[in-house]
Amino acid sequence: MREIGTAYASAEPRPSLTLDEALTVASIVEREAVLKAERAVIAAVYLNRLKKRMPLQADPTVQYAVGEWKKGLTKADLALASPYNTYRRQGLPPGPICSPGLLSFLAVLKPADTRALYFVADARGGHVFSETNEEHSEARRLYKKELRKQKAMLQEQSSSPAR
Repeated sequence: MREIGTAYASAEPRPSLTLDEALTVASIVEREAVLKAERAVIAAVYLNRLKKRMPLQADPTVQYAVGEWKKGLTKADLALASPYNTYRRQGLPPGPICSPGLLSFLAVLKPADTRALYFVADARGGHVFSETNEEHSEARRLYKKELRKQKAMLQEQSSSPAR
């Protein structure tokens, strides 16, 4: 925690977020990022959304509210009345959803230089980042198509007789 406090105190330019707010965003980045290289881009997306007063729509905050780190959220999950449900409420949740690591915190202090507002998984462990809702919709469509393809391949392999 000392490293995080030191990083915050010495950040240039000065963060527009309070330390608590930066920790909250970093906790979302921590739960969202799989690839180290994507942390700063994910942080930038959430910061861009905050600046535009868009809901964060962060799956990990809903998972936290539901009380389960699960893959895929249901409509009921997304409708849950909780201050941590960033699909239903604007702004940051009331506090961190996990203990963020230093890399996630640094990503919030020095986010990537991008105008991206959206991201979706790419079925290979990373994400596709988009600036417009149209680009994001196409990335989601391609992600779902890739998942169907992978599922079909797995079903084909499991139904093939062993050699």
